[in-house]
Amino acid sequence: MKLDVDVLRYLSKDDFRVLTAVEMGMRNHEIVPSELIGRIASLKHGGTYKVLKNLLKHKLVHHDSSKYDGFRLTYLGYDFLAIKTMVNRGVFTAVGRQIGVGKESDIFEVASEDGTVMAMKLHRLGRTSFRAVKSKRDYLRHRSSFNWLYLSRLAALKEFAFMKALEEHGFPVPNAVDCNRHCVVMSLIQGYPLVQVKQLQNPDTVFETIIGLVVRLAEHGLIHCDFNEFNIMIDDDEKVTMIDFPQMVSVSHRNAQMYFDRDIECIYKFFGKRFNLSFEEHSDDIDNSEVVPDESSRPSFSSITKTAGFLDKELAASGFTRKDEDEIQKFIEGDVEEDDLSHGEHDSELCQTNIKGFDSLHLDQEEPTSSCNEEDQVDENLQSSEAGQSGDPEGQNSSSEEEDNEQKGDEDDTELVKSLAKQRRRAMAQARKGHKNTASRNSYKDKGGKSSNNSKIQKQLSSW
Repeated sequence: MKLDVDVLRYLSKDDFRVLTAVEMGMRNHEIVPSELIGRIASLKHGGTYKVLKNLLKHKLVHHDSSKYDGFRLTYLGYDFLAIKTMVNRGVFTAVGRQIGVGKESDIFEVASEDGTVMAMKLHRLGRTSFRAVKSKRDYLRHRSSFNWLYLSRLAALKEFAFMKALEEHGFPVPNAVDCNRHCVVMSLIQGYPLVQVKQLQNPDTVFETIIGLVVRLAEHGLIHCDFNEFNIMIDDDEKVTMIDFPQMVSVSHRNAQMYFDRDIECIYKFFGKRFNLSFEEHSDDIDNSEVVPDESSRPSFSSITKTAGFLDKELAASGFTRKDEDEIQKFIEGDVEEDDLSHGEHDSELCQTNIKGFDSLHLDQEEPTSSCNEEDQVDENLQSSEAGQSGDPEGQNSSSEEEDNEQKGDEDDTELVKSLAKQRRRAMAQARKGHKNTASRNSYKDKGGKSSNNSKIQKQLSSW
């Protein structure tokens, strides 16, 4: 569907209000009912149907009445919402020609108020040429249902985040300006795609630069996954710029090595065919490769170490989950935590044993538990008493006196227990004497029935 920006001039506020209402209704509906659109838009005098008819004429919405009367947004309507938001923000004021078409995006020139020309990328996931998005990309993660507009929005958001982070770390990428819905605005690269370049003054230098970018990305924890001649821009000074980042994954992804080797192989294959660079002599030295790439060594995934940072962790790249982050933190702080836990468990066991001994000595108290500090003092007193026994005779005398006191205390405890038991028995006997046996509700009442006859017979037998 061709983007005709001239239609924007003839759309009113009510048109955009109804478009926004359809977008809001698509959060929970594949086809938004007409009644719901009217309630969300809440136009005066019920003008929603007239506006929908105008939007349908410009192909901004699609009408479906198979199950019920409803509408859904088209990519053109989604484009108009994103462009209108960008214009209101003052990002750009004019949309120019189309400068690129991809399997999942369209690229247009836009101009700001001061005349600066930029690039606007509109993601278009769901095309016939690239419909296996769910298996080739992980925008959905754990979700089962999806919408092409929602997937395009996720792809644009991911690309904007990666472009912003790579620019901050000094990578040659376009300058990310703004992002809204499925639209990303970036600086325009003054160059050409590498696939359109037929000759280079220094092909060896350009080749080393491109391979160095792949290795540098891996050192930062990222893999491009689509690093080929179509996603590399080069200008007249042979300066290289990377583009297209929605498919980037982390080096901890389960297929990271395959993606890394595929990117390297694409570069080697293209430069070998286009610029006649020979790598056959060094194709057997893959295992002995080094981190710094040159013509005599091909970089391998196993030889690269993440020493520059953790961009995959910062950006939540595909394959780097929250679980991986927690495991790394445990690994970093594992030694300290294990030591602390072992000491803590040992101290807790000692505390519990001391408390048990303390409870057995003080059964007559209401709160038998105490803190470990008090138990440590008890242990110190016991140790000092033992030291006195092994040291001087005064300590022996004091220990014998303590033993006598303990025996007397035990005898007193037994006497107290006996007296308490006696008091308990007396109280129970008194309670039984004052208790009257009452018949239950279901018992047979004595009203001249069988029970009364049985009582008379028993009285006669007792008199005999």
